[in-house]
Amino acid sequence: MAVSVLVVEDSRAMRALVVSTLQSLGDLRIVEVDNGFHALKALPGSRFDLIITDINLPEITGLEIVRFVRQHPVHNRVPILIISTQRSEADVRRGMQLGASAYLGKPFEPEQLKTTVCQLLPSLSPASSPS
Repeated sequence: MAVSVLVVEDSRAMRALVVSTLQSLGDLRIVEVDNGFHALKALPGSRFDLIITDINLPEITGLEIVRFVRQHPVHNRVPILIISTQRSEADVRRGMQLGASAYLGKPFEPEQLKTTVCQLLPSLSPASSPS
């Protein structure tokens, strides 16, 4: 069964970069949404192996998504990766305290994203993925 990833990013270009990088890791089922409201709508009907979210989103922020997921009995153990231009120590600490599993500052290199995702999902291996 394919690994399932929810990508929450309002920037079309950044979402495309994240998705293409994830696709290079193999057969993944990727659900893309452009705001926090759509992310919360996608959660009840699906099981995700990983959630990747920006912080600055329209309607519902990425931090609110993290808080919601950590309080939800079905999704509370799903790894969450925050990707954000907010990259100060305080920003990272706040995201991690709310329950994020990892934090990646923008801009980032695709290899950094691959490495982080593979750390969160050990069943994926960057060495065995197509380039």
